[in-house]
Amino acid sequence: MAEVALRQLLVCCGTGCLANDARAVADALETALQDANLDISVERGSVELKRTGCNGFCERGPIVKIHPDDVSYYRVKPEHAESIVASIGAEPYKPLLFRGDDKQPVTRQVDNPFYAHQTKIALRNIGQIDPLNIDDYLQAGGYLALQKALLMPTDEIIAAVVASGLRGRGGAGFPTGIKWRSANSYPSLPRYVVCNGDEGDPGAFMDRSILEGDPHSVIEGLAIAALAVGAEQGFLYIRDEYGLAVKNVAAALQAAADCGYLGDDICGSGRKLSLEIVRGGGAFVCGESTALMSSIEGYVGEPRAKYIRSVERGLWGQPTVLNNVETLANVPYIITFGGAEYAKVGTAGSKGTKVFSLVGKVKRSGLVEVPMGVTLRSLIYDVGGGIAQDRPFKAIQTGGPSGGCLPESLLDLEVDFESLLEHHAMVGSGGMIVMDDRSCMVEVAHYYVDFLCGESCGKCTPCREGLRHMRDILAGICAGHGQPSDIDELEELAFCLQEAALCALGKTAANPVLSTLRYFREEFEAHLNEQRCPAGVCPSLTVMQVDSEACTACGACFKACPVGAVHQLAAVGAAAAVDEHQAGNDKKADKPRYEVDVMACTACGSCREACRFEAVKAVKKEAVCA
Repeated sequence: MAEVALRQLLVCCGTGCLANDARAVADALETALQDANLDISVERGSVELKRTGCNGFCERGPIVKIHPDDVSYYRVKPEHAESIVASIGAEPYKPLLFRGDDKQPVTRQVDNPFYAHQTKIALRNIGQIDPLNIDDYLQAGGYLALQKALLMPTDEIIAAVVASGLRGRGGAGFPTGIKWRSANSYPSLPRYVVCNGDEGDPGAFMDRSILEGDPHSVIEGLAIAALAVGAEQGFLYIRDEYGLAVKNVAAALQAAADCGYLGDDICGSGRKLSLEIVRGGGAFVCGESTALMSSIEGYVGEPRAKYIRSVERGLWGQPTVLNNVETLANVPYIITFGGAEYAKVGTAGSKGTKVFSLVGKVKRSGLVEVPMGVTLRSLIYDVGGGIAQDRPFKAIQTGGPSGGCLPESLLDLEVDFESLLEHHAMVGSGGMIVMDDRSCMVEVAHYYVDFLCGESCGKCTPCREGLRHMRDILAGICAGHGQPSDIDELEELAFCLQEAALCALGKTAANPVLSTLRYFREEFEAHLNEQRCPAGVCPSLTVMQVDSEACTACGACFKACPVGAVHQLAAVGAAAAVDEHQAGNDKKADKPRYEVDVMACTACGSCREACRFEAVKAVKKEAVCA
């Protein structure tokens, strides 16, 4: 009898899916498989259950895939387990298949528009392997690059990375191979390698997903970096809140050591490397290179002036190479297939792919990996499916708190390191937050400045005092207390921060303000000159109002209001009912209407979001209260 192919049931157990009960889904599938074992036919073969890392399409999780049948199920619940098991090797269970705008079921993940436009290199294994099983990683070609690098001269390893054009994916975009070569130019020993996994940007989870779902790729990349610069000790600095990442990386380090890929004699080569985890200091600024190294040394995570680079004097005053998680995950691919192959993807100045967290007001949000040079329009509309509820696009915030907000006129801008910088934005670590017409850009600028103000270490005066003053000005504008001179003062403060702040946190902190002033100045002017928030977001300037003509009396606004500010009016009287019936409005003639108590309204927007008929309007508070 011919050997029956093994099928795999892959359950996404990344953080997002775990939050949606993926662990219970995996347990239920395991039970269903055991119950079905006696009846399973030879044609269907044996089935192996795997708990994998993040598949990226987090809003549709938990996700379950059947391999090699190439069937993907979304929003799976424990009660679906028996139906999924019954579908193995048979007709797919259609209720859990993805359906696009045409409502047609999509069986294969590659045909899902969220995935169809992606090119996966850094995320190549995630969702396919069990991160706690090193054999899975080895079967996917893992540690072959390390074995190859052990046979390569140091210069040859660095030359491959230089040829690839790989640039740092943590935000700065510095050429990785040049950084490694620079470290070798300093004869001082020992040297160290460090992985920066202290991801603190709001809305970002790129590094988290890689560390959780494919920790061995990062370990292998860091080991190759150590070979390239002659380091025998390295550290993985992981954000303290990333408990699952720390757990999976710790297990992977132990497994790699047990298999001889770490330790005193790597793969019998005589080379040695010790790697250990350091948990982050709990501050956003600890992601800055010098602050991170201070934290590893046991000191407060404060940055220092970079007149001497870390490749010359880093940890304990020795040459130190620091690379981001995503950067290191690309390295094994480059060594395996060559720098020239990697360089075929991307643009002339920005090679390869970039992982982004695409979140906010998009129909399809999650973790995506696309070639450098993709346009913002393609990211939002091809991958993300467009704006949620088909509302007008307003802006996209790129690069985290230090990035900028770009308007609709720049949707065809290519996403690469240089193009975004020209517009007071940046690639950064990869955060992409999409906003619709109900986003107030003044409030957005205030949010990011307030975040950075709280995360500033306070070591330098421009950052410590300048950010606070900038925050207070923006808060006053949102509250309707601003002055026309505030815009000039914001621009002066921004210039001061850019020129005089000690580290990158302070130097780039003004980007959200400068970009919003550049592209959305009319919103600032409306707040300042008219005491009006055009987006209807700022509570001090806005209240909600029900348009009785557009209201269908469905009650959605009443149910959504968290403070009880929406009230029912008396039912329409008999005479009015006759009039409405004659006007063709008989469906709502006898239903109670709704109104908003403007004194109780907090302008949270819940009623407006709930209304499907655009009957709830944001209006100027002063006009209504008067």
